[in-house]
Amino acid sequence: MMAPDFSLKRDSYGQLVLIAKNGVEHKGITPVRAFPIAAPDEGIALVNTEGHEVGWVDRIADLPSAIGQLLEEELASREFVPEIQQLTEVSSFACPSTWQVVTNRGNAMLILKSEEDIRRLSQSQLMIADTHGIQFLIRDIGTLDRNSRKLLDRFL
Repeated sequence: MMAPDFSLKRDSYGQLVLIAKNGVEHKGITPVRAFPIAAPDEGIALVNTEGHEVGWVDRIADLPSAIGQLLEEELASREFVPEIQQLTEVSSFACPSTWQVVTNRGNAMLILKSEEDIRRLSQSQLMIADTHGIQFLIRDIGTLDRNSRKLLDRFL
């Protein structure tokens, strides 16, 4: 474990504060993942309120546990990308279409406005945006059950 060239704490308002080695404090820090889907725990920029990068984390696992935990908490509070594990029902094969899905965060309903709201990230990964702006991830199409793949294929 390599010590970072900064420390991190929360202020009295609950915001992250980065303290550089030279003692300069940067308040209101926002962690931003460089590769949120492909490598979520690697390459995290620490950005100040003006949008400037004031710190960089190669890997969360390489940080001291207290700093890593602060970053994980902050990222979790900002990010909401449920992963679809099963498609249970589709109202129509024409859009708009209401989908009933099972995610890693429980059952959900999403409304697919058009086929363009399904974006292929890789050969096996999809990002699906519903009408409310929530992004749903299918991490690996191959892990979906046969019925889910059959329903999904009608939109791809």
